[in-house]
Amino acid sequence: MRIAATLLAGAFAVALGTPVALAADDVVTVKIVARDGVFTPPNLDVPAGKRIKIEIANEGRTPMEFESNPLKIEKVLGPGAKSSVVVNPLKPGEYPFFDEFHPGTSKGKIIAK
Repeated sequence: MRIAATLLAGAFAVALGTPVALAADDVVTVKIVARDGVFTPPNLDVPAGKRIKIEIANEGRTPMEFESNPLKIEKVLGPGAKSSVVVNPLKPGEYPFFDEFHPGTSKGKIIAK
């Protein structure tokens, strides 16, 4: 019953031209490319207090793993693969990440301001 009432209210809002906030509006999307042990860009500047969607593309010839210990994120991608991760709103600060398969050359950070 609650779902029907919510849908009905949303339909009336749209019909009346009332703006309806969508959850996707609160997500900021950033992109990063991994290429054989190097991230481009190495640092991601994001707004603090907003959900972040990180789109990751592995353009290298080997597998890679986007990993951040402070954010508890791990995402393995084969060569040529693309995927994304969503990070809950961050407090201002720096959150390091790396490629577990190339730890010596692939370090970066998410900088929330």
